[in-house]
Amino acid sequence: MAMVMVVTEAVPPRLRGRLAVWLLEVRAGVYVGDVSKRVREMIWEQVNALAEDGNAVIVWASRSESGFEFQTYGANRRMPVDHDGLRLVRFLPEDTKSL
Repeated sequence: MAMVMVVTEAVPPRLRGRLAVWLLEVRAGVYVGDVSKRVREMIWEQVNALAEDGNAVIVWASRSESGFEFQTYGANRRMPVDHDGLRLVRFLPEDTKSL
């Protein structure tokens, strides 16, 4: 079992309800819990299947150098990048067309 956190933005209510079955929603769109690898993977499958145009990130404790790993879904300015085996986050420039 390992600590897991899922953060969602602009996802349908049915996904939020699904996440609340396995994890505690501590703030709007922020879910935490202590689950097995199998449950974590099943939760992430649900996110991929139900998030539609929203976006999400899942973070879990691991024995990696940083002490955690993460995966993302959907469009977001924060993009994961691999830098010499260490996962970091790069910020993309703002879309000035939408301003």
